[in-house]
Amino acid sequence: QVQLVESGGGSVQTGGSLRLSCAVSGSGFSITSMAWYRQAPGHQRDMVARIYSSGQTLYADSVKGRFNVDRDNAKNTVYLQMNSLRPEDTAVYYCNQYPPKDYWGQGTQVIVSS
Repeated sequence: QVQLVESGGGSVQTGGSLRLSCAVSGSGFSITSMAWYRQAPGHQRDMVARIYSSGQTLYADSVKGRFNVDRDNAKNTVYLQMNSLRPEDTAVYYCNQYPPKDYWGQGTQVIVSS
């Protein structure tokens, strides 16, 4: 079974930046579309960014222009660079395939204070 290990979260002030990483075990990473999702307390888990095997990216409107997703196929890792963070970005961030599979990692907590 594929394992997903997210890291890089933390606490920052409004306007700060964080870079999240997601290490993916298993084969076939380079041909797999990946995405970052987030879940805030009391909210459903939503996709914020995805990256196809071609490198094409798509973003949720709420993060467009502030977040950037990229991948390193040699390292089986997908990244999320988050800039100009806002309090509403506070959530637990997860990576998964796109569309997502049933298994999820532990996520990484991002807290943005005003």
